[in-house]
Amino acid sequence: MGRRVLVVGGGGREHALGWRLTASPSVDAVESAPGNPGLAELGPVHAIDAADPDAVATLAERRRIDLVVVGPEAPLVAGVVDELQARGIAAFGPVATGARIEGSKAFAKEVMVAAGAPTAGYVATSDRDEAIAALERFAPPYVVKADGLAAGKGVRICELVEEAREAIDDALVRRIFGEAGANLVVEEYLDGPERSLFGVCDGTDVALLAPAQDYKRALDGDGGLNTGGMGAYSPVPGFGLDDVARLRELVFLPVLQELADRGTPYRGLLYAGLVDTATGPRLLEFNARFGDPETQVVLPRLASDFGELLWASATGSVRDVDVAWHEDAAVTVVLASGGYPGEYRTGVPVSGVEDADTLDGVQVFHAGTRRDDDGRLVTAGGRVLNVTARAATVADARARAYEAADRIAFDGLHRRTDIAAGV
Repeated sequence: MGRRVLVVGGGGREHALGWRLTASPSVDAVESAPGNPGLAELGPVHAIDAADPDAVATLAERRRIDLVVVGPEAPLVAGVVDELQARGIAAFGPVATGARIEGSKAFAKEVMVAAGAPTAGYVATSDRDEAIAALERFAPPYVVKADGLAAGKGVRICELVEEAREAIDDALVRRIFGEAGANLVVEEYLDGPERSLFGVCDGTDVALLAPAQDYKRALDGDGGLNTGGMGAYSPVPGFGLDDVARLRELVFLPVLQELADRGTPYRGLLYAGLVDTATGPRLLEFNARFGDPETQVVLPRLASDFGELLWASATGSVRDVDVAWHEDAAVTVVLASGGYPGEYRTGVPVSGVEDADTLDGVQVFHAGTRRDDDGRLVTAGGRVLNVTARAATVADARARAYEAADRIAFDGLHRRTDIAAGV
């Protein structure tokens, strides 16, 4: 008998997690909470608050779930895994103290430095004058980060010192991020291409997944505001298995040791955001969960049993699980609501998803959709759909993803046209 799995969350990442788990020999059934229309095609969905530890644990007990896979960061920070473990339910994801690696950028920097992992210089403060004075330590462009969770929108990269001061005031004075911006990290800018690397951790060891590269800015040519991510591709040329192996020793194992030494052995997904600088890779950030939309290009390339890997992370040792990859490539293009990451409309009818899904090698992941009272698919978020394609090369996967994306329409649809261009 395979395991019953509950996926917590309702975005594109969670749809990808559920989709890949349904293809795992070790998994019999996949349910989700709160889910989305894409996840509803895989199994039952349950309308609960994903960040309510008691609600998640009670649902898992009632549905006789063997493994709970927590997708987003907010439930992790809220202690969902802590409650599940207290009730004897296996859970993939860190406990709340471990999730601070994402929930507090200042804490993450402290851990990086203590572990000897290469990262940018920084100042963490809640004092406006100290934050403005910190700008003098670094050359432009200036990086100003809200310390807490801000849905991928809490980072400002400012060419001018006046813009940086405005970003500081937005967070500390105008409080546009609420409590998430009550503390700031002012950081040295790291110049170079960004890379995303996921590590499935068991407290002491890590199994690294294939690298991916994502696109954070809203507009072509990396223009516009930071978003949660507008597209991604995998594999990444120039970032091969040898590089991954070096980063295991340079970043992941020292950080896992540092967290264990602090009394918080880290089980779950540790996502390293890296910048490939002229002096070598340096850590930009850590996240406590799978990246979105990088997950949507990494998991389609995974050839081994995903459910078994997550079970090993939650209950045993990842060293006991083989991780194998297809040699092809994957590209995902995010279809967003007009105005995202600023204000946007919801409830807009969406057409063409079923048509796009018929293309060979294409999978459309639901990120911000719902069914209205008439059963129509409508928009329900800023990032609406992730159109993912697999093919022999990145260029072929890119062409197929855009061909599929061309079949989908909704009023105000916005997408970047340069995802994986020239790779």
